[in-house]
Amino acid sequence: MALTQVQPGMLASDSQYTGFKSRIINGAMVFDQRNAGASVTATGSNYSLDRWQMLASASSKFTVQQSLTVPAGFTKSLLVTSSATTSLGATDYYLITQKIEGFNTADLGWGAAGASAVTVSFWVRSSLTGTFGFVLRNSAGNRLYPASYTINSANTFEYKTVTIAGDTTGTWLTDNNVGIEIDFGLGVGSTYSNTAGTWTTGGLGVTGATSVVGTNGATFYITGVQLEKGSTATSFDYRPYGTEFALCQRYYEIFGNGLVGGFNATTSAWVGGRYAVVKRAAPTISAISGTTAALQDPGVASYTGTFSSTQGNTTSAFTGTFSFTGPAVASRPCLISGPECLQSSAEL
Repeated sequence: MALTQVQPGMLASDSQYTGFKSRIINGAMVFDQRNAGASVTATGSNYSLDRWQMLASASSKFTVQQSLTVPAGFTKSLLVTSSATTSLGATDYYLITQKIEGFNTADLGWGAAGASAVTVSFWVRSSLTGTFGFVLRNSAGNRLYPASYTINSANTFEYKTVTIAGDTTGTWLTDNNVGIEIDFGLGVGSTYSNTAGTWTTGGLGVTGATSVVGTNGATFYITGVQLEKGSTATSFDYRPYGTEFALCQRYYEIFGNGLVGGFNATTSAWVGGRYAVVKRAAPTISAISGTTAALQDPGVASYTGTFSSTQGNTTSAFTGTFSFTGPAVASRPCLISGPECLQSSAEL
């Protein structure tokens, strides 16, 4: 079979580029390590699906859940459901947000002459119609672009695209901190709202946007979220399943099963191991709520352990201690078996 000749410049063209063109991770809403599809209530700044954070000025105003209601070509979406009829105060805000690491946006050249334009595209559906908004902002929150879009028909997925000129001023980080943050508004008060369509110095939402949390039981679905370099929206960047999962694990990973170490005494043991992928920064380690560890002295006994503390922690490896009720023998080997019992978070 003859090979097709690649013409000069084809690989450099925005329209021809495939693979890692989207700076959004888990834009197809496939991964939900923390909740496994269960509904989560927004409590301030907690996480829902992988990489997607809920920001709320007051708790219990909306929930987020992975959904099977999708447009053609997708298998999952992120579903927001309003939990009450919430009247917005001037300083209120309710958002779904993703913070994009600076290493993944450095090539855009924002904050200087020649900054590249970006195009944001996504599929959205709501029980409400009207004007909605999202914003792009920097890590300091003092450079912001409010963008608006319209949902024309209730309970119908619609495809939206918005092209945004690159910001030539401000400070945009290009390291392992927040490069660009994207915030989808579910209801934002007047203090934090700005006119759509121009770069400004602060805020979280778009003036006149529909408030999802303003209607009890209102729904808002979103999937296929993409932020790409250039002025043209291209087809969604379907990366291999394992690749996308590893990108999520850079920021959050559940683990524990298979960690090895030793018994220190009759009531404590240490274990360690390497993370599946290198983390953005040394992560925070905690026990997964409702889980315990099966501490095995191979061929001898098994003990139920509770995570005590982190002893050593880098971007690539972890050691920690567990407490339990004996009578184990010190200096014997220890192996954790059973369900994953620990979580590591290196979120932005």
